Amino acid sequence: MLNIGNLLISNLDYILIVDKNYKIIYNTRYDALINDKSTEYVWGDVMGKNFFEVYPSVPREQCSISQCMETREVIVNKNQEYFDYLGRRFVTNNVTIPLTRKGQLVAVAELAMDAPEGTDDTFSVAENARFEEFVSRLKQEAGLITFDTILTVNPQMKSSIERAQILAKMPNPTLIYGETGTGKELFAQSMISCSGVSDKKVVIQNCAAVPEGLLESILFGAVKGSYTGSENITGLFEQADGGILFLDELNSIPYGVQSKLLRVIQDGTFRPIGARNDKHVNVKVIAAMNIDPVEAINNQVLRNDLFYRFSSGLINLLPLRERKEDITLYIKYFTEYFSSVYGKSVAGVSEEVKQLFYEYEWPGNVREIKNTIESMVVTAKPGEELDTRCIPSYIMEQFSKIQKTKMAEDAKEKVKNELCKKLEAECEENLEYHQIMDTLEKELIMKALEKAGGSRGKAAKILGLPRNTLKYRLDKFNL
Repeated sequence: MLNIGNLLISNLDYILIVDKNYKIIYNTRYDALINDKSTEYVWGDVMGKNFFEVYPSVPREQCSISQCMETREVIVNKNQEYFDYLGRRFVTNNVTIPLTRKGQLVAVAELAMDAPEGTDDTFSVAENARFEEFVSRLKQEAGLITFDTILTVNPQMKSSIERAQILAKMPNPTLIYGETGTGKELFAQSMISCSGVSDKKVVIQNCAAVPEGLLESILFGAVKGSYTGSENITGLFEQADGGILFLDELNSIPYGVQSKLLRVIQDGTFRPIGARNDKHVNVKVIAAMNIDPVEAINNQVLRNDLFYRFSSGLINLLPLRERKEDITLYIKYFTEYFSSVYGKSVAGVSEEVKQLFYEYEWPGNVREIKNTIESMVVTAKPGEELDTRCIPSYIMEQFSKIQKTKMAEDAKEKVKNELCKKLEAECEENLEYHQIMDTLEKELIMKALEKAGGSRGKAAKILGLPRNTLKYRLDKFNL
Protein backbone atom coordinates (compact mmCIF):
# COMPACT_ATOMS: atom_id res chain seq x y z
CA MET A 1 0.00 0.00 0.00
CA LEU A 2 1.31 3.45 -0.92
CA ASN A 3 0.72 6.51 1.26
CA ILE A 4 0.54 9.80 -0.63
CA GLY A 5 -0.29 12.66 1.70
CA ASN A 6 -3.58 11.68 3.28
CA LEU A 7 -4.27 9.13 0.53
CA LEU A 8 -3.82 5.42 1.20
CA ILE A 9 -3.85 3.61 -2.13
CA SER A 10 -3.70 -0.17 -2.27
CA ASN A 11 -4.29 -0.57 -6.01
CA LEU A 12 -1.67 1.85 -7.36
CA ASP A 13 0.82 -0.22 -9.36
CA TYR A 14 3.72 2.08 -10.01
CA ILE A 15 5.27 5.50 -9.59
CA LEU A 16 7.52 6.95 -12.28
CA ILE A 17 9.55 10.14 -11.74
CA VAL A 18 11.16 11.90 -14.72
CA ASP A 19 13.26 15.08 -14.42
CA LYS A 20 12.83 18.12 -16.67
CA ASN A 21 15.38 16.65 -19.13
CA TYR A 22 13.28 13.47 -19.45
CA LYS A 23 15.77 11.41 -17.45
CA ILE A 24 14.17 8.66 -15.37
CA ILE A 25 14.99 9.28 -11.72
CA TYR A 26 12.91 6.47 -10.28
CA ASN A 27 10.49 3.79 -11.41
CA THR A 28 8.92 1.24 -9.09
CA ARG A 29 8.48 -1.17 -12.01
CA TYR A 30 12.18 -1.89 -11.83
CA ASP A 31 12.59 -1.82 -8.05
CA ALA A 32 13.08 -5.37 -6.69
CA LEU A 33 11.84 -4.32 -3.25
CA ILE A 34 8.42 -3.46 -4.67
CA ASN A 35 7.99 -5.41 -7.89
CA ASP A 36 8.89 -9.09 -8.11
CA LYS A 37 8.90 -8.86 -11.93
CA SER A 38 11.78 -6.38 -11.79
CA THR A 39 14.20 -9.31 -12.13
CA GLU A 40 13.45 -9.22 -15.86
CA TYR A 41 15.34 -5.92 -16.04
CA VAL A 42 18.76 -4.52 -15.26
CA TRP A 43 18.55 -1.48 -12.99
CA GLY A 44 21.23 0.38 -14.93
CA ASP A 45 19.37 -0.12 -18.20
CA VAL A 46 16.49 2.00 -16.85
CA MET A 47 17.58 4.43 -14.14
CA GLY A 48 19.17 7.59 -15.54
CA LYS A 49 18.07 6.73 -19.08
CA ASN A 50 15.93 8.94 -21.28
CA PHE A 51 12.23 8.19 -20.90
CA PHE A 52 11.76 7.71 -24.66
CA GLU A 53 14.62 5.19 -24.78
CA VAL A 54 12.98 3.05 -22.11
CA TYR A 55 9.52 3.46 -23.67
CA PRO A 56 10.25 3.83 -27.41
CA SER A 57 6.63 3.18 -28.49
CA VAL A 58 5.28 6.29 -26.75
CA PRO A 59 4.74 9.17 -29.24
CA ARG A 60 5.93 12.53 -27.86
CA GLU A 61 2.83 14.42 -28.97
CA GLN A 62 0.53 12.06 -27.04
CA CYS A 63 2.81 11.53 -24.05
CA SER A 64 1.40 12.59 -20.68
CA ILE A 65 4.95 13.22 -19.45
CA SER A 66 5.52 15.76 -22.25
CA GLN A 67 2.09 17.34 -21.78
CA CYS A 68 2.70 17.76 -18.06
CA MET A 69 6.14 19.28 -18.72
CA GLU A 70 4.69 21.80 -21.18
CA THR A 71 1.49 22.77 -19.37
CA ARG A 72 2.54 22.21 -15.74
CA GLU A 73 -0.95 20.87 -15.20
CA VAL A 74 -2.17 17.53 -13.87
CA ILE A 75 -2.70 15.24 -16.88
CA VAL A 76 -5.04 12.25 -16.79
CA ASN A 77 -4.80 9.44 -19.34
CA LYS A 78 -6.89 6.27 -19.44
CA ASN A 79 -6.46 2.98 -21.28
CA GLN A 80 -2.96 3.92 -22.42
CA GLU A 81 -1.20 1.13 -24.36
CA TYR A 82 2.57 1.15 -24.79
CA PHE A 83 5.69 -1.09 -24.83
CA ASP A 84 9.00 -0.80 -23.01
CA TYR A 85 12.47 -1.38 -24.48
CA LEU A 86 12.16 -5.17 -23.91
CA GLY A 87 8.84 -5.29 -25.75
CA ARG A 88 6.74 -5.82 -22.65
CA ARG A 89 3.22 -4.45 -23.17
CA PHE A 90 1.35 -2.31 -20.63
CA VAL A 91 -2.19 -0.92 -20.48
CA THR A 92 -2.63 1.66 -17.74
CA ASN A 93 -4.69 4.47 -16.27
CA ASN A 94 -2.27 7.31 -15.46
CA VAL A 95 -2.27 10.62 -13.65
CA THR A 96 0.82 12.78 -14.15
CA ILE A 97 1.73 15.57 -11.72
CA PRO A 98 4.23 18.45 -12.11
CA LEU A 99 6.84 18.75 -9.33
CA THR A 100 8.08 22.27 -8.73
CA ARG A 101 10.60 23.94 -6.45
CA LYS A 102 10.57 27.69 -5.86
CA GLY A 103 8.26 28.08 -8.83
CA GLN A 104 10.52 26.11 -11.18
CA LEU A 105 9.60 22.74 -12.73
CA VAL A 106 12.13 20.13 -11.61
CA ALA A 107 10.39 16.87 -12.53
CA VAL A 108 7.06 15.15 -13.12
CA ALA A 109 5.63 12.13 -11.32
CA GLU A 110 3.34 9.64 -12.99
CA LEU A 111 1.06 7.41 -10.88
CA ALA A 112 -0.46 4.46 -12.68
CA MET A 113 -2.87 1.57 -12.31
CA ASP A 114 -2.29 -1.47 -14.54
CA ALA A 115 -5.14 -3.26 -16.24
CA PRO A 116 -5.70 -6.61 -14.47
CA GLU A 117 -3.99 -9.57 -16.08
CA GLY A 118 -6.26 -12.08 -17.78
CA THR A 119 -9.02 -9.56 -18.49
CA ASP A 120 -8.10 -8.64 -22.07
CA ASP A 121 -6.28 -5.65 -20.58
CA THR A 122 -9.48 -3.76 -19.85
CA PHE A 123 -10.59 -1.97 -16.71
CA SER A 124 -13.87 -2.83 -15.03
CA VAL A 125 -16.39 -0.13 -14.14
CA ALA A 126 -15.42 -0.50 -10.47
CA GLU A 127 -11.68 -0.16 -11.25
CA ASN A 128 -12.28 2.95 -13.33
CA ALA A 129 -14.42 4.37 -10.53
CA ARG A 130 -11.61 3.78 -8.00
CA PHE A 131 -9.15 5.49 -10.32
CA GLU A 132 -11.48 8.47 -10.80
CA GLU A 133 -11.93 8.72 -7.02
CA PHE A 134 -8.15 8.64 -6.54
CA VAL A 135 -7.63 11.40 -9.10
CA SER A 136 -10.37 13.50 -7.50
CA ARG A 137 -8.86 13.07 -4.02
CA LEU A 138 -5.39 13.79 -5.37
CA LYS A 139 -6.57 17.06 -6.93
CA GLN A 140 -8.32 17.92 -3.71
CA GLU A 141 -5.17 17.26 -1.65
CA ALA A 142 -3.20 19.44 -4.05
CA GLY A 143 -5.78 22.23 -3.82
CA LEU A 144 -6.53 21.95 -7.54
CA ILE A 145 -10.32 21.82 -7.14
CA THR A 146 -11.41 25.44 -7.00
CA PHE A 147 -14.41 27.50 -8.00
CA ASP A 148 -12.68 28.06 -11.36
CA THR A 149 -13.22 24.36 -12.11
CA ILE A 150 -17.02 24.71 -11.87
CA LEU A 151 -18.39 25.11 -15.38
CA THR A 152 -21.64 27.04 -15.85
CA VAL A 153 -23.15 29.96 -17.71
CA ASN A 154 -26.41 29.81 -15.75
CA PRO A 155 -27.06 33.01 -13.72
CA GLN A 156 -28.49 31.17 -10.70
CA MET A 157 -25.54 28.75 -10.58
CA LYS A 158 -23.14 31.69 -10.84
CA SER A 159 -24.97 33.26 -7.92
CA SER A 160 -24.53 30.00 -5.96
CA ILE A 161 -20.79 30.11 -6.67
CA GLU A 162 -20.57 33.68 -5.39
CA ARG A 163 -22.49 32.71 -2.26
CA ALA A 164 -20.24 29.69 -1.68
CA GLN A 165 -17.12 31.85 -2.04
CA ILE A 166 -18.41 34.15 0.71
CA LEU A 167 -19.45 31.29 3.00
CA ALA A 168 -16.07 29.57 2.55
CA LYS A 169 -14.43 32.37 4.54
CA MET A 170 -17.10 32.46 7.27
CA PRO A 171 -17.72 30.16 10.26
CA ASN A 172 -21.40 29.62 9.32
CA PRO A 173 -22.36 25.95 8.86
CA THR A 174 -23.18 25.38 5.19
CA LEU A 175 -25.69 23.00 3.62
CA ILE A 176 -25.36 22.25 -0.10
CA TYR A 177 -28.37 20.47 -1.55
CA GLY A 178 -29.36 19.30 -4.99
CA GLU A 179 -30.10 16.15 -6.96
CA THR A 180 -27.50 13.43 -7.46
CA GLY A 181 -24.83 14.51 -9.94
CA THR A 182 -25.35 18.28 -9.67
CA GLY A 183 -21.86 18.92 -8.23
CA LYS A 184 -22.36 19.13 -4.46
CA GLU A 185 -18.98 17.56 -3.65
CA LEU A 186 -17.28 19.83 -6.20
CA PHE A 187 -18.77 22.86 -4.45
CA ALA A 188 -17.70 21.56 -1.04
CA GLN A 189 -14.14 20.86 -2.19
CA SER A 190 -13.95 24.31 -3.80
CA MET A 191 -15.06 25.87 -0.52
CA ILE A 192 -12.38 23.92 1.33
CA SER A 193 -9.70 25.11 -1.12
CA CYS A 194 -10.96 28.69 -0.82
CA SER A 195 -11.04 28.59 3.00
CA GLY A 196 -7.27 28.45 3.40
CA VAL A 197 -7.60 25.70 6.03
CA SER A 198 -4.70 23.23 6.12
CA ASP A 199 -5.35 19.84 4.49
CA LYS A 200 -4.43 18.22 7.80
CA LYS A 201 -7.43 19.92 9.39
CA VAL A 202 -9.96 18.80 6.77
CA VAL A 203 -12.00 15.67 7.48
CA ILE A 204 -14.46 14.16 4.99
CA GLN A 205 -17.15 11.60 5.82
CA ASN A 206 -19.85 10.06 3.65
CA CYS A 207 -22.54 9.39 6.25
CA ALA A 208 -24.39 6.93 4.00
CA ALA A 209 -21.31 4.67 3.91
CA VAL A 210 -21.35 4.04 7.68
CA PRO A 211 -23.75 1.67 9.50
CA GLU A 212 -26.23 3.69 11.59
CA GLY A 213 -25.09 2.10 14.83
CA LEU A 214 -21.49 3.21 14.33
CA LEU A 215 -22.02 6.75 13.11
CA GLU A 216 -22.33 8.36 16.54
CA SER A 217 -19.01 6.93 17.75
CA ILE A 218 -17.30 7.87 14.47
CA LEU A 219 -18.50 11.47 14.71
CA PHE A 220 -18.06 12.05 18.42
CA GLY A 221 -15.71 9.31 19.61
CA ALA A 222 -16.06 6.75 22.38
CA VAL A 223 -14.39 5.67 25.59
CA LYS A 224 -13.09 2.13 26.00
CA GLY A 225 -15.68 -0.07 27.66
CA SER A 226 -18.60 2.25 26.91
CA TYR A 227 -20.21 -0.58 24.95
CA THR A 228 -19.33 -4.18 24.15
CA GLY A 229 -16.03 -4.38 22.31
CA SER A 230 -15.49 -0.61 22.26
CA GLU A 231 -12.03 0.94 22.34
CA ASN A 232 -10.93 4.54 22.75
CA ILE A 233 -12.01 6.28 19.57
CA THR A 234 -11.14 9.84 18.55
CA GLY A 235 -14.20 11.23 16.79
CA LEU A 236 -14.18 13.17 13.54
CA PHE A 237 -15.12 16.42 15.26
CA GLU A 238 -12.07 16.17 17.49
CA GLN A 239 -9.89 15.32 14.47
CA ALA A 240 -11.22 18.37 12.60
CA ASP A 241 -10.79 20.78 15.55
CA GLY A 242 -9.64 24.11 14.13
CA GLY A 243 -10.64 23.07 10.61
CA ILE A 244 -13.49 21.78 8.45
CA LEU A 245 -15.67 18.67 8.63
CA PHE A 246 -17.51 17.81 5.41
CA LEU A 247 -20.52 15.55 6.01
CA ASP A 248 -21.87 14.13 2.76
CA GLU A 249 -25.40 12.61 2.76
CA LEU A 250 -26.38 14.51 5.91
CA ASN A 251 -29.89 12.99 5.83
CA SER A 252 -28.35 9.53 6.43
CA ILE A 253 -27.43 10.48 10.00
CA PRO A 254 -29.88 8.80 12.43
CA TYR A 255 -32.58 11.13 13.70
CA GLY A 256 -31.45 10.74 17.30
CA VAL A 257 -27.81 11.50 16.52
CA GLN A 258 -28.83 14.71 14.74
CA SER A 259 -29.67 16.35 18.07
CA LYS A 260 -26.07 15.77 19.20
CA LEU A 261 -24.86 17.17 15.88
CA LEU A 262 -27.03 20.25 16.40
CA ARG A 263 -25.45 20.87 19.81
CA VAL A 264 -21.87 20.73 18.57
CA ILE A 265 -22.72 23.05 15.66
CA GLN A 266 -24.41 25.53 18.01
CA ASP A 267 -21.93 25.74 20.88
CA GLY A 268 -18.98 23.55 19.89
CA THR A 269 -19.46 21.02 22.68
CA PHE A 270 -20.10 17.29 22.62
CA ARG A 271 -19.60 14.28 24.81
CA PRO A 272 -17.98 11.10 23.45
CA ILE A 273 -19.93 7.90 24.08
CA GLY A 274 -19.22 6.72 27.62
CA ALA A 275 -17.31 9.86 28.63
CA ARG A 276 -18.09 11.84 31.79
CA ASN A 277 -17.04 15.26 30.53
CA ASP A 278 -17.79 17.38 27.49
CA LYS A 279 -15.20 18.34 24.91
CA HIS A 280 -15.05 21.67 23.11
CA VAL A 281 -14.03 22.10 19.47
CA ASN A 282 -14.02 24.82 16.83
CA VAL A 283 -15.14 23.17 13.60
CA LYS A 284 -16.79 24.57 10.49
CA VAL A 285 -19.32 22.07 9.16
CA ILE A 286 -20.10 21.77 5.46
CA ALA A 287 -22.89 19.29 4.72
CA ALA A 288 -24.54 18.01 1.56
CA MET A 289 -27.71 16.12 0.76
CA ASN A 290 -29.41 14.98 -2.46
CA ILE A 291 -33.02 15.69 -1.46
CA ASP A 292 -34.82 18.93 -0.74
CA PRO A 293 -34.51 19.81 2.98
CA VAL A 294 -38.25 20.56 3.28
CA GLU A 295 -39.04 17.13 1.84
CA ALA A 296 -36.53 15.57 4.23
CA ILE A 297 -38.17 17.31 7.20
CA ASN A 298 -41.64 16.20 6.10
CA ASN A 299 -40.38 12.61 5.79
CA GLN A 300 -38.76 12.88 9.25
CA VAL A 301 -35.24 12.12 8.05
CA LEU A 302 -33.98 15.61 8.92
CA ARG A 303 -34.68 17.50 12.14
CA ASN A 304 -36.22 20.89 11.49
CA ASP A 305 -34.11 22.55 14.23
CA LEU A 306 -30.94 21.18 12.61
CA PHE A 307 -32.07 22.56 9.25
CA TYR A 308 -32.75 25.98 10.79
CA ARG A 309 -29.18 26.01 12.13
CA PHE A 310 -27.95 25.59 8.55
CA SER A 311 -30.42 28.15 7.16
CA SER A 312 -27.89 31.00 7.12
CA GLY A 313 -25.66 29.00 4.79
CA LEU A 314 -27.89 27.27 2.23
CA ILE A 315 -26.70 26.62 -1.33
CA ASN A 316 -29.16 25.10 -3.80
CA LEU A 317 -27.76 23.51 -6.98
CA LEU A 318 -30.11 23.38 -9.95
CA PRO A 319 -30.63 20.14 -11.89
CA LEU A 320 -29.29 20.18 -15.43
CA ARG A 321 -32.80 20.12 -16.96
CA GLU A 322 -33.40 23.57 -15.40
CA ARG A 323 -30.21 25.08 -16.81
CA LYS A 324 -30.11 23.72 -20.33
CA GLU A 325 -27.82 26.53 -21.45
CA ASP A 326 -25.02 24.59 -19.73
CA ILE A 327 -25.51 21.51 -21.93
CA THR A 328 -23.69 23.06 -24.91
CA LEU A 329 -20.84 24.02 -22.59
CA TYR A 330 -20.54 20.48 -21.19
CA ILE A 331 -20.69 18.86 -24.64
CA LYS A 332 -17.70 20.92 -25.81
CA TYR A 333 -15.67 20.61 -22.59
CA PHE A 334 -16.11 16.88 -21.95
CA THR A 335 -15.61 15.97 -25.61
CA GLU A 336 -12.28 17.79 -25.67
CA TYR A 337 -11.29 16.52 -22.22
CA PHE A 338 -11.93 12.82 -22.91
CA SER A 339 -10.43 13.07 -26.38
CA SER A 340 -7.23 14.11 -24.60
CA VAL A 341 -7.58 11.52 -21.82
CA TYR A 342 -8.00 8.64 -24.28
CA GLY A 343 -5.68 10.02 -26.94
CA LYS A 344 -8.44 10.26 -29.54
CA SER A 345 -9.02 13.24 -31.81
CA VAL A 346 -12.76 12.94 -32.37
CA ALA A 347 -14.23 15.28 -34.97
CA GLY A 348 -16.76 16.95 -32.72
CA VAL A 349 -20.39 16.07 -32.05
CA SER A 350 -23.19 15.85 -34.64
CA GLU A 351 -26.03 18.36 -34.59
CA GLU A 352 -28.50 15.50 -34.11
CA VAL A 353 -26.72 14.46 -30.89
CA LYS A 354 -26.65 18.05 -29.64
CA GLN A 355 -30.39 18.37 -30.19
CA LEU A 356 -31.07 15.05 -28.48
CA PHE A 357 -28.89 16.05 -25.52
CA TYR A 358 -30.81 19.31 -25.25
CA GLU A 359 -34.19 17.55 -25.17
CA TYR A 360 -33.14 14.72 -22.83
CA GLU A 361 -34.02 15.21 -19.13
CA TRP A 362 -30.63 14.09 -17.65
CA PRO A 363 -31.87 12.56 -14.38
CA GLY A 364 -28.22 11.94 -13.41
CA ASN A 365 -27.37 15.59 -14.15
CA VAL A 366 -23.77 16.66 -14.87
CA ARG A 367 -22.35 13.31 -13.78
CA GLU A 368 -24.57 11.53 -16.30
CA ILE A 369 -23.67 13.76 -19.25
CA LYS A 370 -19.98 13.46 -18.32
CA ASN A 371 -20.11 9.64 -18.20
CA THR A 372 -22.17 9.55 -21.40
CA ILE A 373 -19.66 11.59 -23.37
CA GLU A 374 -16.78 9.54 -21.96
CA SER A 375 -18.51 6.36 -23.13
CA MET A 376 -19.07 7.88 -26.58
CA VAL A 377 -15.43 8.92 -26.92
CA VAL A 378 -14.23 5.46 -25.83
CA THR A 379 -16.34 3.68 -28.47
CA ALA A 380 -15.64 6.16 -31.29
CA LYS A 381 -12.84 5.73 -33.80
CA PRO A 382 -10.09 8.39 -33.98
CA GLY A 383 -11.20 11.28 -36.20
CA GLU A 384 -14.83 10.14 -36.12
CA GLU A 385 -17.72 12.47 -35.36
CA LEU A 386 -19.79 11.47 -32.33
CA ASP A 387 -23.26 10.62 -33.65
CA THR A 388 -26.33 8.82 -32.27
CA ARG A 389 -24.70 5.42 -32.83
CA CYS A 390 -22.25 6.25 -30.02
CA ILE A 391 -24.93 7.16 -27.47
CA PRO A 392 -25.49 4.50 -24.76
CA SER A 393 -28.56 2.39 -25.56
CA TYR A 394 -30.34 3.17 -22.28
CA ILE A 395 -30.40 6.88 -23.15
CA MET A 396 -31.79 6.20 -26.62
CA GLU A 397 -34.49 3.99 -25.08
CA GLN A 398 -35.42 6.66 -22.53
CA PHE A 399 -35.40 9.35 -25.21
CA SER A 400 -37.62 7.20 -27.44
CA LYS A 401 -40.15 6.87 -24.60
CA ILE A 402 -40.05 10.63 -24.02
CA GLN A 403 -40.63 11.29 -27.72
CA LYS A 404 -43.56 8.84 -27.91
CA THR A 405 -45.17 10.42 -24.86
CA LYS A 406 -44.66 13.88 -26.34
CA MET A 407 -46.13 12.81 -29.69
CA ALA A 408 -49.15 11.28 -27.95
CA GLU A 409 -49.71 14.46 -25.93
CA ASP A 410 -49.35 16.59 -29.06
CA ALA A 411 -51.86 14.38 -30.89
CA LYS A 412 -54.34 14.66 -28.01
CA GLU A 413 -53.92 18.42 -27.94
CA LYS A 414 -54.45 18.61 -31.69
CA VAL A 415 -57.67 16.56 -31.50
CA LYS A 416 -58.83 18.67 -28.56
CA ASN A 417 -58.24 21.89 -30.49
CA GLU A 418 -60.02 20.54 -33.56
CA LEU A 419 -62.99 19.43 -31.49
CA CYS A 420 -63.16 22.81 -29.75
CA LYS A 421 -63.23 24.56 -33.12
CA LYS A 422 -65.93 22.18 -34.30
CA LEU A 423 -67.92 22.88 -31.13
CA GLU A 424 -67.63 26.63 -31.66
CA ALA A 425 -68.84 26.26 -35.23
CA GLU A 426 -71.78 24.08 -34.22
CA CYS A 427 -72.80 26.45 -31.41
CA GLU A 428 -72.93 29.38 -33.80
CA GLU A 429 -75.73 27.54 -35.63
CA ASN A 430 -77.76 27.30 -32.34
CA LEU A 431 -78.00 23.52 -32.47
CA GLU A 432 -79.38 21.52 -29.58
CA TYR A 433 -77.04 20.18 -26.88
CA HIS A 434 -77.49 16.50 -27.77
CA GLN A 435 -76.99 17.20 -31.46
CA ILE A 436 -73.74 19.06 -30.73
CA MET A 437 -72.43 16.28 -28.48
CA ASP A 438 -73.35 13.58 -31.00
CA THR A 439 -71.50 15.46 -33.71
CA LEU A 440 -68.38 15.79 -31.56
CA GLU A 441 -68.51 12.15 -30.42
CA LYS A 442 -68.87 10.95 -34.00
CA GLU A 443 -65.89 13.10 -35.02
CA LEU A 444 -63.77 11.68 -32.18
CA ILE A 445 -64.66 8.06 -33.02
CA MET A 446 -63.82 8.60 -36.70
CA LYS A 447 -60.39 10.02 -35.79
CA ALA A 448 -59.70 7.06 -33.48
CA LEU A 449 -60.66 4.59 -36.24
CA GLU A 450 -58.42 6.44 -38.68
CA LYS A 451 -55.49 6.28 -36.25
CA ALA A 452 -56.18 2.59 -35.58
CA GLY A 453 -56.21 1.76 -39.28
CA GLY A 454 -59.86 0.71 -39.13
CA SER A 455 -59.37 -1.75 -36.25
CA ARG A 456 -62.27 -1.44 -33.82
CA GLY A 457 -60.31 -3.12 -31.02
CA LYS A 458 -57.43 -0.65 -31.30
CA ALA A 459 -59.83 2.27 -31.63
CA ALA A 460 -61.55 1.19 -28.40
CA LYS A 461 -58.19 1.19 -26.59
CA ILE A 462 -57.35 4.64 -27.96
CA LEU A 463 -60.68 5.99 -26.74
CA GLY A 464 -60.50 4.12 -23.43
CA LEU A 465 -63.85 2.46 -24.07
CA PRO A 466 -65.00 -1.16 -23.73
CA ARG A 467 -65.30 -2.77 -27.16
CA ASN A 468 -69.06 -3.36 -26.75
CA THR A 469 -69.58 0.31 -25.92
CA LEU A 470 -67.71 1.36 -29.05
CA LYS A 471 -69.80 -1.10 -31.14
CA TYR A 472 -72.97 0.50 -29.75
CA ARG A 473 -71.71 3.96 -30.69
CA LEU A 474 -70.72 2.81 -34.20
CA ASP A 475 -74.17 1.33 -34.78
CA LYS A 476 -75.77 4.52 -33.44
CA PHE A 477 -73.88 6.68 -35.93
CA ASN A 478 -74.10 4.14 -38.80
CA LEU A 479 -70.31 3.91 -39.01
